[in-house]
Amino acid sequence: MAAIDQRESRLIKPPGSLGRLEDLTKWYGGWRGTKLNRRHIIVFAGNHGVVAQGVTLWPSNVTAAMVEAARRGCAAINQLATSVDATLDVVPVHALRSTADMTSAPAMTEEAFLSALDAGFQAVSPRCDLLVFGEMGIGNTTVAAALSAAMFGGDVASWIGRGAGVDDAGLSRKIDAVRRALDLHLPHIKTPLDCACRLGGHEMAAILGATLAARQYRIPVILDGYVVTSAVAPLHQLNPGALDHCRLGHVSAEPGHQRLAEALNLEPLLNLGLRLGEGSGAALAIPLLRAALACHTGMATFDEIGIKDESM
Repeated sequence: MAAIDQRESRLIKPPGSLGRLEDLTKWYGGWRGTKLNRRHIIVFAGNHGVVAQGVTLWPSNVTAAMVEAARRGCAAINQLATSVDATLDVVPVHALRSTADMTSAPAMTEEAFLSALDAGFQAVSPRCDLLVFGEMGIGNTTVAAALSAAMFGGDVASWIGRGAGVDDAGLSRKIDAVRRALDLHLPHIKTPLDCACRLGGHEMAAILGATLAARQYRIPVILDGYVVTSAVAPLHQLNPGALDHCRLGHVSAEPGHQRLAEALNLEPLLNLGLRLGEGSGAALAIPLLRAALACHTGMATFDEIGIKDESM
């Protein structure tokens, strides 16, 4: 990072004139210290028992259909991965078996939670230079809202949006389901991992595990939208520096996501009104990082063009 600072100060531009691109360079170089050769997008998929509460317009079997579409190469994330020259894997966690309905029971047993976390950890290769995590899972914005409200408090309704497009009645059911889940589980939640286990999802536990693996292997991570951000929030609650190897690719159209980003001190790189999931917003941030690194490594220095006093 010191070497990056030294070179940055000699590039043929006013100091700080590339703004957050300079911050991205220092962040990436400080964690990885190599060229950005291997870019990997991993989309974790899971199903949620809370769908039984009418919180979404779509049945749970749509998750499997979306996984199949991605495997056939015809989902949005396939096109985005190709456009940024990234490899893509889609991982159905626990074979898409649903969690329990969090309004009446813990979403996961401890065993199921740890198994999903390990599946995410094992999905990460130490040879990767940059990771993007995405998700697929009908009903998981309700779960993201429940996790966020449990960890950060405040008015429950302020964490909840329309997800995949529920009407007013569906929105009311989402709010009611989250409130009932919190009433049931908050008395038993002692740690952030309790929160992830009781209120989370299989794909979200896998994202948490993959983020831990990335930290161990010193791989920078670009986070996606509301679901992914809520999945890793327990790490921040355990240790405020636990997400230092992560940057937030975008802020989604879900109203709770901006609030959650602020709570985690994550400043989004993009704001495009996206609410698709799949890692789409994070994938779109990859070109920003590539541009930042290209400027840092490709620009000339004042010395190289014969200027000794750049204040001129």
